[in-house]
Amino acid sequence: MSDLHGGSLDQNPPNADRHITEGGSDWAWAVFAVMLLSTLGMVGWSYTRPRGTRFFHNIATIILAVSTISYFSMASDLGATPVLAEFSRGNTGTRQIWFVRYIQWFINFPLLLVILLFSTGLSLSDILTTAFFAWIVVVCGLCGALVASSYKWGYFVFGVLALFYIWGSLLGHGPRTTFNAGQGVRTGYVRGSGFVAFITLLYPIAWGCSEGGNVISPTGEMIWYGILDLILGPVFLYYFVFGLRNVDYGAFGFHSGKYTDGPYGGVAGPNMTGAGPGTGGVVAGGHGAARV
Repeated sequence: MSDLHGGSLDQNPPNADRHITEGGSDWAWAVFAVMLLSTLGMVGWSYTRPRGTRFFHNIATIILAVSTISYFSMASDLGATPVLAEFSRGNTGTRQIWFVRYIQWFINFPLLLVILLFSTGLSLSDILTTAFFAWIVVVCGLCGALVASSYKWGYFVFGVLALFYIWGSLLGHGPRTTFNAGQGVRTGYVRGSGFVAFITLLYPIAWGCSEGGNVISPTGEMIWYGILDLILGPVFLYYFVFGLRNVDYGAFGFHSGKYTDGPYGGVAGPNMTGAGPGTGGVVAGGHGAARV
């Protein structure tokens, strides 16, 4: 085990032979700072929007807040467990496996798909099914990471197959639906879904080099995943939400859960059918009843 000095690794000593270094902890603290500032920025941005038009901002806030807590844990060298590596590198036997990262993905990955697919005309059942397959990807990744034998690669295959289903929804079904919010939203969705599909392709590669094959060090793993999380977190979310800033929420059919608020904070928007007390607006494009 390498020499430890001050900071997180001194307060919370690593529990595995192959673990992150002080540099890895410092990188995680940097990612935590970006996530925290991004969360606060998204919260402030959402309050500049009228009530009933904060759906995408609120989902983005949840994703960023969860990432903030996750990286606080990892930077503090908490939320990891030692697992015997299938392929030993040097004299190391166990490797740090960050289960807190999988908790982050378990919450965030389905929400990321929801924020994308709700801009399309996919039915609510299709969106929820796609989100379910996101859970399969994450759970299979965690199970595989915790398995010491070669059976871990069986979970890896199941996770990749679930990713194929997700890519099919993002790149196949999504673009072919009716975009009630207009051609501009369709164009933005096609770009965004292609970007998300490409970045999610890099996650299983990172898994195979880190938790799976034990090729790169836990510090290298922290840097690799951190870059991907920053791209799919603050970078993508701010880009996607900013692209919807001028879109009429009435076209989506979103409606505040509080009747007196109305879809625009009490002002009826175009393309929005009024609803009586106790009812929510009907989501356009086949989503069914939804509240924001």
